[in-house]
Amino acid sequence: MNRRWTARLALASGVAAFLVLVVFAGIGSVVLVGVGLAGLALTAAGAWWMLTHTGWVRVLAALLVGAAPVTALVLYAAAGLLWVVLVSLGLWALALFAGRAALVEGTASGMPERSVGRPEHPFLIMNPRSGGGKVEKFHLAEKARELGAEVVVLDPERHQDVAEMARRAVRDGADLLGVAGGDGTQALVAAVAAEHDVPFMVISAGTRNHFAMDLGLDRQDPSTCLEALTDGVELRVDLGHIEAGAPEDGTTRRVFVNNASFGVYAAVVQSPAYRDDKARTILEMLPDLLTHHSGARLMVRAGSLTLNGPQAVLVSNNPYQRGDSAGLGRRERLDSGELGVLGVEVASAAEATELLLRGGQGHGLTVATAREVVVHADAPVIPVGVDGEALLLPTPVRCSLPPGALRVRVPRHRPGVPRSAPPMDWRKVRRLALTMRRVAAGHEPS
Repeated sequence: MNRRWTARLALASGVAAFLVLVVFAGIGSVVLVGVGLAGLALTAAGAWWMLTHTGWVRVLAALLVGAAPVTALVLYAAAGLLWVVLVSLGLWALALFAGRAALVEGTASGMPERSVGRPEHPFLIMNPRSGGGKVEKFHLAEKARELGAEVVVLDPERHQDVAEMARRAVRDGADLLGVAGGDGTQALVAAVAAEHDVPFMVISAGTRNHFAMDLGLDRQDPSTCLEALTDGVELRVDLGHIEAGAPEDGTTRRVFVNNASFGVYAAVVQSPAYRDDKARTILEMLPDLLTHHSGARLMVRAGSLTLNGPQAVLVSNNPYQRGDSAGLGRRERLDSGELGVLGVEVASAAEATELLLRGGQGHGLTVATAREVVVHADAPVIPVGVDGEALLLPTPVRCSLPPGALRVRVPRHRPGVPRSAPPMDWRKVRRLALTMRRVAAGHEPS
């Protein structure tokens, strides 16, 4: 559908949602909205109390989380207006969906790429366990060898140093390094590729394949990534760097292709019990972590921004899209030269409620970009999640982003980065919807 007509659909649906309430509920429409907001507020408050308390308080909070929305629906039904609420909500959801869809086109531009020749000595490392066995399922090793690549399939029964494998391959003349595996393994080999200025190749054989997705690769069929060996182009992308500890004590260095997490999540995944019982471990640890009764207290400097005591911080290799309804999943570019910073600091049920009612916006959530991020703590060592790998690193921890540090070889023809709709902006939607009318009247659209 044309973007202009999509914007008009958004405006029409929004107006219809309002009219349905006013026409069929009259003055009661104000009460309906109030009941709905109260239900959301109580649900958010209950969720906060459930996460930050144990025992009978948690039980009562869980009951509140379930009872608040049910009570609101019962009140709507008792007034004979449940259908009005549902129709109005449906129209409003359509308005938001159409409005954001109308804003998508032209919100992103592709990363520059250059044509390159076929590598003479490509070296690929493949993890047979990644993605539930995608290496074997798609016959990746056999297909890569047919294209002239040297392939090492890791032995799942013993630990192998993939970084050292990659360094040895470069010494032996490899002119391309590639990985079929998870983002953590990719990061280790990418560090070697960047160090020696050798092209790096990603094969989307992991479980989530976040890095592959942001490079525009096909995550459904990883064998298509092998086309980069015969008909590839090269991208220059950024590579996140971590330096941990004071120089005089020796600095620990790592790289990340996706993100580094600090605070609550990083602490939870460090627990030995997390792997066996994730849900129970989270529920047991969250109360103390969220209320700062356990765990390190963080202080984060991101450029001119300072966060004191955030419960969680995510530092990403380029910022994630703000409008991604699925959460932190996509980056439209990997070459902006800036780190994305997401900080969460929710101190009360009221702030948790504000985040919910304002659609993820509020004082408890900080979103920013920076060239460098420094994480201090009141502890000498803190848990850090680096591309999903749980580490313990000495403080302070510095995150930086050397621009264009990594050369990435990708297929010339690939699906591309899925675009998420940007945050809703009704003024832009209105201007877009009225563009044709203004042009017809002889005026330039603003």
